[in-house]
Amino acid sequence: MTETARHDQTPVLEDFPYRLTDNVRFGDLDPNQHVNNAVYATYFETGRVTLMKDPRHGLLQDGLAWIMVRLDMHFRAELRWPGTIELGLGVVKLGRTSVTCEQVVFSDGRCVASATAVMVLIDEVTRKPAPLTPRVIAALKPWARRGVTIAAPPA
Repeated sequence: MTETARHDQTPVLEDFPYRLTDNVRFGDLDPNQHVNNAVYATYFETGRVTLMKDPRHGLLQDGLAWIMVRLDMHFRAELRWPGTIELGLGVVKLGRTSVTCEQVVFSDGRCVASATAVMVLIDEVTRKPAPLTPRVIAALKPWARRGVTIAAPPA
């Protein structure tokens, strides 16, 4: 399935292997009493950072760090307070130095936002992109979005 075709379909939470629950906070609201569009970037960040920084997942290596280089968001429905949200993440592509993830925010069983995020692995000293290591590649593969085969990155 092409990336465009995936974005034209309504996401299904079960397609995203990494999931966690969060709360809609009163402070997330704008004057229209729905979650402000900028807050979604924080929800997506919570999903990514919680996965990437958990030492049990093996995605951190000494001397290397992840940085965000692109975040494309699609707002699908209003989200209001109070409420609980389900965050989902699935890896869809590995590059030489990058990983692309698709992410979702669900509320009451409905997808209210989706995003595509690209993160680059960098050397903490030089601040330049660093190739994904075999260990990181192996640690990312279990998080592949359902229906997506993660190919080895280009050499």
